[in-house]
Amino acid sequence: MEVLTFDQLPKAVSELLEKVSKIEDILSHDHPNETDSDCLFSIKQASAFLNLSISTIYGKVCRREIPVSKQGKKLYFNKNELLEWIRSGKKSTLSEIANSINLIPGRRR
Repeated sequence: MEVLTFDQLPKAVSELLEKVSKIEDILSHDHPNETDSDCLFSIKQASAFLNLSISTIYGKVCRREIPVSKQGKKLYFNKNELLEWIRSGKKSTLSEIANSINLIPGRRR
C-alpha cells in the first residue's frame, strides 16, 4: 500500500470518489430498484429471492399457495406481493397472543 503525503490527499480522495461512483452505477444496473413497486421476477429470480427451489415454487403455484401472474407459459412474480405473502405467514409471539387475549371484552384474568 502506497503512503500518501498531505499534498496527495485531495487527488486520492477524488479518485476514490470516482471509483465508488462507478461501482454504484454498476450495482444499480445489475439490480432492480428496491423501491420499484412494479418489479416483476421470473421464476429463477423468485427462487433466488425466496431462497426456494424452482420445483418448490412450481408446487406452490399449482396449489395456489403463492401469488403469481401467468402470461402464456411464463410465470411472473410481483416483488411486493411476495413480500406480503412472506409477512402473512408470520407467527405471533407469546406476548402478542397474551395481549390479544387481554383485549377480548368480558375476558377476565
